[in-house]
Amino acid sequence: MRRIGFISTRIAGTDGVSLETYKWVKVLERNGFECFYFAGKLDTPEDHSLLEPKAHFEHEDIVEINESVFGKTRREGWLTEKIHTIAKELKEKLYEFYEEFKIDLIIPENALAIPLNIPLGIAITEFIAETGIPCIAHHHDFSWERKRFLVNAVQDYILYAFPPNLPFIRHVVINSMASRQLSYQRGVSNIVIPNVFDFANPPYEQNPKATQLREELGFSDEDLFVLQPTRIVPRKWIERSVELVSLLDVKKKRLVISHESGDEGDVYQKRIEEYAERLGVELIFIGDKVGPIRMFGARSDREYSIDDAYQAADIVSYPSGYEGFGNAFLEAVYFKKPIIVNRYSIFVEDIEPYGFDVIKFESFITKEIVEQLMDFLRPSRLISSVEKNYDIGRRYFSFEVLEKKLLYLINSFERK
Repeated sequence: MRRIGFISTRIAGTDGVSLETYKWVKVLERNGFECFYFAGKLDTPEDHSLLEPKAHFEHEDIVEINESVFGKTRREGWLTEKIHTIAKELKEKLYEFYEEFKIDLIIPENALAIPLNIPLGIAITEFIAETGIPCIAHHHDFSWERKRFLVNAVQDYILYAFPPNLPFIRHVVINSMASRQLSYQRGVSNIVIPNVFDFANPPYEQNPKATQLREELGFSDEDLFVLQPTRIVPRKWIERSVELVSLLDVKKKRLVISHESGDEGDVYQKRIEEYAERLGVELIFIGDKVGPIRMFGARSDREYSIDDAYQAADIVSYPSGYEGFGNAFLEAVYFKKPIIVNRYSIFVEDIEPYGFDVIKFESFITKEIVEQLMDFLRPSRLISSVEKNYDIGRRYFSFEVLEKKLLYLINSFERK
């Protein structure tokens, strides 16, 4: 069992699912596995990939389906036929992927968790049921965790495929709350594997691209570079970062946002632009500059990577109201940056107990929080704090932690 097939809507860009997929691939490859990729958008090696545009949630047919079934409670007959027609096409492509690359085990990345592409979920479920192929389903977030999916006309498909309950599947979730809810809601046993980072290999201390990015954006050595390393979506609570910057005692009040809007439109971006203008904060969007150039060996037309953005920053602001886990939190720990974080539920349960030394707040920013942050930035305090955080990350959220749990799951199929 040495050939692993990753299946998703996209394996590209800087979204959390793609980043975490890359980490799993790195761990598998260093243990002698060969990895292959199936998705609607790919940054992966062409000779190990099968690109199928209808697997992407942004394909026009999938967009039409989603607009017709979410926020409604009844669907038309033509829509049912369309879902099944596309599911059949996608299943045929999955068989092609399976046969061309002689896949031994598949790892669907969130494609059996959140119903962004219903035909793809159905196709994967039927493919598993028909072939009996071993499957490790990696779930990042579920339909019941997002308001946009709560009212729908496809509850039958969600119960069928998001996720399916088949004997050939091992289910992996990324936090304790998801683990409980999957057991309660579906009676599905699962294990928790947190998001991880390669703490055994620290970043280079000198990064010319980070210096170049600061200079390009107009930051001097004396200026504070505050980074919000998230997509521009409402649950990231970017308003709190705007408020933080507005309260800082600095001449140039600027907030840098590393990612683009993603799959939820640009209304929220316009809202925070208006809010920032009222508070006298300049927003600097660098999503068009930051790309996944360090992932999968793929080329990118973006000049910088997310690594460069972190290393250019002085402060990382992470005010999210909800996160499936917290990739950006671990990334900030890895790059040894001071972090100001909202105590979102998963942080409270799965991250905070390990004792990270960060500035925490409860839902809103105050002057007292800003004073704590400025005290945190004193060199003696800052150095000891980021080193402590790095050591905690290395012990509990490293590639080695992932390796132990993932190899155990793969070996569990071979013991049967």
